[in-house]
Amino acid sequence: MGGRREGSWREKRDGVGDGQDWNSTRRLGAPRGRGLGYTTLRELSENDPYLVAITRGTVRGIGGRRGGRWREKRDGVGDGQDWNSTGRLGAPQGRGLDYTTLRELSENDPSLVAITLSANPALKEFLRGTEMMQDLIELLCLVLSKAFKSQVDRCTLQYLAGIIKDSGFFRTILPHYLGGMGSEFNSVDKADYPQHLQNILTILSEVLSIFPASSTQSVSLLLTLLKASINNLKASEVDIQPQMEESVENLEGLIKHLQDKSREGTLRSDKDTYALLPTGGDNPGEEMPGDDFRTIPICPTAEEFQQEQRPFLRPNLTSQRYTNTHLYLDTHFRLLREDFVRPLREGIQKLLRNQTDKAGGGDNLKKKQFDDIRVYFDTKLIVPRCTHAGIAYIAQFDVQPLKFVRWQNSKRLIYGSLVCLSCDNFETFLFATVSDRDPKTLEHGLVQIAFTKESRSKLARFENDQLFLMVETTAYFETYRYVLEGLKEQEEDNLPFQRYIVECNPDVQPPAYLQIRDDYDLSSVAHPDHKRNMKPFHSLEAQAWPKKEELGLDESQMKAFQLALTKELTIIQGPPGTGKTYVGLKIAQALLTNQELWRDGLGKAPILVVCYTNHALDQFLEGIHTFLPNGIVRVGGRSNSEILKRFNLRELTQSRRMPLNLQRAYSQLYMQVCEEERDIQTHSVNLECSLKGILRESYLQTGISDAHWKSLHQQPPTEDGFRLWGEKKSSLIMEWLGLSSTVFLQRETENANIYDEEESQELDNGDNLIEIAEEADLMQDERFIEDGSGPRGGRDDKKNRNMEEAVRAVEEQMLAMNLDIDEVQAEQSEEGVWEMQRSQKKKLKNRIRTELRKSSAMTETEEGVVLDIWTLSQRDRWRLYRLWVARYRVELRTIIQKSEEAYQDAVDRLADVKRQQNICLLTKATVIGMTTTGAAKFRSVLQKVGPRLVIVEEAAEVLEAHTITTLSKACQHLILIGDHQQLRPSATVYELAKNFNLEMSMFERLVKMKLPYVRLDYQHRMRPEIACLLTPHIYAELENHPSVLDYDRIKGLDTNLFFVEHNNLEEEIRDGKSHQNKHEALFVVSLCRYLICQGYKPEQITILTTYTGQLYCLRNLMPASQFTGVKVHVVDKYQGEENDIVLLSLVRSNRQGKVGFLSIPNRVCVALSRAKKGLYCIGNSAMLGQVKLWGNIFHTLREKDQIGSALSLCCENHPERKVKAACADDFKQAPEGGCIKPCEFRLDCGHVCTRVCHPYDPEHKEYQCIKKCEKIICDLGHKCNLACYNECPKKCSVRVEKIMPRCQHTGMVPCHEDRERLKCQEPCMELLPCGHPCESFCGEPCTSQCNVKVPVELECGHSQQEPCFSKTHTQETVCRSPCEEQLKCGHACDGSCSQCFQGRFHSPCLHNCDRLLICSHMCREPCTRNCPPCGRPCENCCVHSKCTEPCGLPCAPCIEPCTWQCPHQSCSKLCHEPCDRLPCNQPCAETLDCGHQCIGLCGDKCPSKCRICDRDEVTEIFFGTEDEPDAFFIQLEDCGHVIEYTAMDQYMEMDANQQASEEEDVGIKLKECPKCKTPIRKNLRYGSHINRCLAEIEMVKVKIYGCQANIEEHRKTLQKQWADNSPLYEMLCQKEYVQINDRLEKYILVKDLLMLGNKMGFLIKVAKLKKIQKEKLSETQSLTLGEHVEEFVRWLHIRGQRFTEQQVFDLESELQRITLLTELHARCHMADMSGQSDQIQSEVQTITAVLTKCGQFTEQAQNSAREAMKELDKRLPPTGLGINEEEKKMIVSALQMPPGHWYKCPNGHVYIITECGGATESRRCTDCEATIGGANHRLAGDNRVATEMDGAQHPAWSETNNLQNFNLNF
Repeated sequence: MGGRREGSWREKRDGVGDGQDWNSTRRLGAPRGRGLGYTTLRELSENDPYLVAITRGTVRGIGGRRGGRWREKRDGVGDGQDWNSTGRLGAPQGRGLDYTTLRELSENDPSLVAITLSANPALKEFLRGTEMMQDLIELLCLVLSKAFKSQVDRCTLQYLAGIIKDSGFFRTILPHYLGGMGSEFNSVDKADYPQHLQNILTILSEVLSIFPASSTQSVSLLLTLLKASINNLKASEVDIQPQMEESVENLEGLIKHLQDKSREGTLRSDKDTYALLPTGGDNPGEEMPGDDFRTIPICPTAEEFQQEQRPFLRPNLTSQRYTNTHLYLDTHFRLLREDFVRPLREGIQKLLRNQTDKAGGGDNLKKKQFDDIRVYFDTKLIVPRCTHAGIAYIAQFDVQPLKFVRWQNSKRLIYGSLVCLSCDNFETFLFATVSDRDPKTLEHGLVQIAFTKESRSKLARFENDQLFLMVETTAYFETYRYVLEGLKEQEEDNLPFQRYIVECNPDVQPPAYLQIRDDYDLSSVAHPDHKRNMKPFHSLEAQAWPKKEELGLDESQMKAFQLALTKELTIIQGPPGTGKTYVGLKIAQALLTNQELWRDGLGKAPILVVCYTNHALDQFLEGIHTFLPNGIVRVGGRSNSEILKRFNLRELTQSRRMPLNLQRAYSQLYMQVCEEERDIQTHSVNLECSLKGILRESYLQTGISDAHWKSLHQQPPTEDGFRLWGEKKSSLIMEWLGLSSTVFLQRETENANIYDEEESQELDNGDNLIEIAEEADLMQDERFIEDGSGPRGGRDDKKNRNMEEAVRAVEEQMLAMNLDIDEVQAEQSEEGVWEMQRSQKKKLKNRIRTELRKSSAMTETEEGVVLDIWTLSQRDRWRLYRLWVARYRVELRTIIQKSEEAYQDAVDRLADVKRQQNICLLTKATVIGMTTTGAAKFRSVLQKVGPRLVIVEEAAEVLEAHTITTLSKACQHLILIGDHQQLRPSATVYELAKNFNLEMSMFERLVKMKLPYVRLDYQHRMRPEIACLLTPHIYAELENHPSVLDYDRIKGLDTNLFFVEHNNLEEEIRDGKSHQNKHEALFVVSLCRYLICQGYKPEQITILTTYTGQLYCLRNLMPASQFTGVKVHVVDKYQGEENDIVLLSLVRSNRQGKVGFLSIPNRVCVALSRAKKGLYCIGNSAMLGQVKLWGNIFHTLREKDQIGSALSLCCENHPERKVKAACADDFKQAPEGGCIKPCEFRLDCGHVCTRVCHPYDPEHKEYQCIKKCEKIICDLGHKCNLACYNECPKKCSVRVEKIMPRCQHTGMVPCHEDRERLKCQEPCMELLPCGHPCESFCGEPCTSQCNVKVPVELECGHSQQEPCFSKTHTQETVCRSPCEEQLKCGHACDGSCSQCFQGRFHSPCLHNCDRLLICSHMCREPCTRNCPPCGRPCENCCVHSKCTEPCGLPCAPCIEPCTWQCPHQSCSKLCHEPCDRLPCNQPCAETLDCGHQCIGLCGDKCPSKCRICDRDEVTEIFFGTEDEPDAFFIQLEDCGHVIEYTAMDQYMEMDANQQASEEEDVGIKLKECPKCKTPIRKNLRYGSHINRCLAEIEMVKVKIYGCQANIEEHRKTLQKQWADNSPLYEMLCQKEYVQINDRLEKYILVKDLLMLGNKMGFLIKVAKLKKIQKEKLSETQSLTLGEHVEEFVRWLHIRGQRFTEQQVFDLESELQRITLLTELHARCHMADMSGQSDQIQSEVQTITAVLTKCGQFTEQAQNSAREAMKELDKRLPPTGLGINEEEKKMIVSALQMPPGHWYKCPNGHVYIITECGGATESRRCTDCEATIGGANHRLAGDNRVATEMDGAQHPAWSETNNLQNFNLNF
């Protein structure tokens, strides 16, 4: 590529035929377009786009030129196929990436450029081509270089670099572009080249730094060309900046370094980015270490764990300035990193020493406690989890050594803690953080962890079920990581306030923005009386400031306020109660009211407020919200503030619209994340379920050998040879493991003691105790940041619910026993079978959990020698089961691993988009509130947002490194508010805190360095005697505000401040370094109860303690019913809080005199300064007095008699009575808060208060008198029997004796009951008609149904115990006798007599078919004679595609070319045809990953096994040729078995007859693996055999399934049959008719049509029967027979009706019976009509008995009924005329009347009407005198057509008289 644009070249370029070297596309070697020179194209560019498109559509070789109107129009002509937006001829167009789009994109922020590019799905296609116009190349380089300048989107940049390095753009287009650059003649264009080269250089540097191993070669080539271009440009006198040449040299040096690493073999992959750092370096000065702190990795290295030498450290300088900024950053980086690394390093080193020590190995090591780390043994990764942060894993560890841990409160494994996993004594290891914590799952040894980016790449090297030793350090890794990264990235020149922070210059200047404009308006913060008079003033003029009274401030507050607004660095110290938050809010309000002073020109640059805790942040932001209703964004942990809820970052990101580019990028990436997540969760759900109980054997089948699978299904009988009757059939695997109810109960007694020790019964009284926030939860809340990084709009919750539902559904399928389901306690079941009780099931589950936790499994060698698995011991059965489960899990994990990297990559890029969204959101905010943890996590975002003002609350509690990284280059004003004499920052390593001053905050250091600060002097909280404990012992001076002088005294005590001394010893908590003191806990709780009795609200009292162990000792003594509302906290979590009364337990009391951190003045200050009105402490003063501070405090207390061994309790009602309380029992002398004297207060009811003296409720308004009420409530003088405080009842309920009026019995009844309405409750003495006594009461009617159980003979002939009344209702009684009749299928019927309708219609047979189908699957249908087509998914597939039809349907053959080829031969057939080549027997030339030669054959897939690495498995004898040295193998893809190829070839060549003679009878089926019998479907070598067999199988499928044409013909026949019988359908319900029509349209299988045909046939016959019943029978007869017909129809619609042979037989028999019953009733009706019913009564009874007999209507019964019908016909001919058929025919023939002239009277006597056949007159019947005939062609009364004479259905005169008679033809 290349070329000139102007000058002599332009003069020549329009020439035609000058050769093919240059053309208008500026590509070398492309053919020129005939007659298309520069001038032609220029003219063409001026035309209408449509004309341009037509013109270029007829010409080839069109290119484009730079600049001018042509550039403006090029995007308008990109809709043809020859030209596209990439400027390439014929290249595919990248959707959404054209010149205009890239130009617009290049003007955006680098982060937005990077995100938009990476999220565009067209990017890969766009970069893949090998041709591109020059100006598009240059624009693309500009855009890419800008994207690589993004500092916060590393994952996105990595993705971009990955696309670029392998693209045609990088490997072809750029080299051509650089190579052609030297040929440019236009000086104007040449001048642009340095910038283009700089862009390319940026791209090369980034690609190389991200992919050092795979991009070195291509970058080296490009750099060579780039250097040549620079030299050419320099020769042409183009100015090249020295910085560019320096960058080229640096890049060249780095490439050389990487090439050296590659030659040494130390540059293994792109993940080894440490290879970018050259080793060695200068060592300037003795105090400087040998390496720059920016090259030190944040996580510890293996060398650090193995070496004893400590790293180089400097102390934090607290008494002198730093010499330079680099030294300052270096010091804090090393100290902070060491604080994070040292506990882990020293803990691991100690662990390794203990492992090498014989006495410390094994179980002893598990019992050992380590100071610096926590150790978890036998840890393994079991389930991957898709989280919003990426892939996490559920890790399982051995929980047995940690039984003593109380996980709810333990600091172990809380969110964010760092864990280190190793399996080789920490020579290699992985780092991860705890990403989720659930105490319930931790009790079972399960925790969710997420690996660091570096460790994720190493994870794939470990085996799936690898056991690790996991070590935890308590450090919150995330905060350390973000801060350390910030320190490394902090450029010395960009650190704000270096003048003060580094140089410690006390001359603090005004903020830079005030030097431009300084007029402040403070009317918003003025005192209400002075608001109107407050005018703007110049703040930098001290005399211009308003007076402190006008602002409502005291003197020190005014100083602080003025300093904060006029100095760029302000330090405000606020001792307890002095109102530092109040002053801070005043400052914030003043700044926000005057935003125009400090905001930038775009109205951006917000205020950043940073607080150490969530609680403090909420307080401060709620204060800001009072004067700033909008514009706040809160970034921190979970907030309890409802006011701030809508300002949380997560809420705002869900409700605010983001820029369109970001929305598109988010949608694209989120879809990708969801897609990858679905792939992972499909299998991870199964993995998760495998942990929750016992897997069913069907899921383990792939991991069980054939022999063991067969052995498992050959279950031996029980010891006595029988199974318990009624026992529920359990899973085979449960039986085998001895976990079925029968086996378990038999063994429970024998093994009673084995598992008892492992069952920990923990009593949890937490439900009725006071709620105290768990410390682990508090720490987790501070660590967790609600930053909206998860999916939007509540999708997380929905996703979790869906996941839980999916898991539950899979659990039901997979698990034979689910350990997570609580079983309901089982009693005796209905069948009389005793089931396992709840306690027994709990024991069973505990036993299973214990076994599943074990890691020992049977080896494959041990497995191979087991023949019968039922003979194994219980221990070995479990070991074998764990081997099967491990195989199953490895199979799933292998599948999941393929998707994990793609998911993590998509999530990381999505996080980059989210970060950019946060930047957009925060930039528009007015106030950003963050915790220090949030500020650390959002460090990179804050650098982009650039807050100009930063207010740090609780600044004295924040490590200096945290404060540094909070500041951005844009910061012009920093306000630090805190108190370094209260809590200080917390360091992990004590030595670093004390000897290296790590625990000193920036706040305290600057105060010590004499920088200006203001201390607030007036405290507004504590009464003076409490404040005296702080002054002068902690604060030299502290004034009391007048408001604290008027507090009331504390009731019930003679002092408002007291210290109770004692010497009771503390106890150490086993888990952690905490302590508890039960004596103090009991005393404090008793004192709290006493104060509540004085009338104080629980909310007015706080109990503080110095140790978390004491916290939960207190909790266990405080029932919620008495203490709800009382606050209980550790001192460290209560800074910034206050309450009226504080009870302080100091805990420490030991013989060693160790006071712990009670010697630290800061913590003592916090503990003693929380109380407003009353403070009561308890502790060991003798031991604490050894500390100087405490000694001084005790001296002050003794001077005022406020310390002693007992606290004086004073009765408010009897002041003379006092109690000395030295221990909890002493409070019993004041049980109700007063004294032990009785109260003796006379109540309104006249009784006296029964309580002892109580100061609360002095007027007894709330007192309830519980004495018996003395009021009379009825005429008989009965008194109220309720307690006195209750309202007396209106009706007397005293029971008295009364006589019942009806029976004269006496009974005790309530007094108010009316005698006439009483019902006697004596037992009834009457006998029922059956002879049994009545069960009712005397006053109630006798029972109508006797329920005494008696034997009852049922109509079916069976006898059973039923209630007596059922003897007269036997037809309603359900017979429970088993049917047991042999069905047509040969099985005995499982139904009961009633279920089988007394044998008339049997329950369907449910025995499994289990026949092998043609497709090699087992038939899943219940008992069937002809198996239907297989319904499973088809497994037939090839390299091109997979069949998606159900297995039973014919597969469409693949007609792609066969892919079987090798260097020696290839196949020319289609994929589905037998191959026309022979298998290649040449050895495979490939080398396996292990470095050994492949054992496969040429052209076949390489086996996964190695002859050397897997020798035992490969050479295992099966056919006999496996151990030969020149043996080669085939791996069957379907099952994975490796088989020697000559034996396998011979096996595959065996024909069906030969195989049958050797093994078993076989039909057409796929060949199976000789080892595991898995059908062979996929194998190129045996493709011919497979294709031939599949072709035969397809032919069978077609026969089973049926030809489509035949199916259609059958369907149409059924439709015609249904249509032909439409007149009958009025006899059926509309729903049945519609259902049949619908199914005739839908069914496509032969079996479906056959079933539908059966149903239709029966329904048509039923319709005919219904029509006869309607027309031929009386209404009573129709109703009787209708019940039989309706029952028959219900049978047709029974669920699961498959019309089996037995069902069809039963239906036909029943239909025959109903038909004969109908015929019989028709004859009876005729006989009734003709008056002949008496003549046939005996015959009718005989036939009725046969037709209504219980049981199936057998063939013998049918014959008997038909014979009896014939006899009946002889007595009463079917015509009903009293003549036989022959006589009837003779009469009709003789009269020669057409059909329709014969009629009959209402009584059935026949007569004839001649002429037209219509009735014109009436007469009397000669036989019965009934009216016959009629008038006007209408028959009289009940006269009807005599159909039996001539078959006519209608009178002769009607229009329908030609219709045929209805013909019932069964």
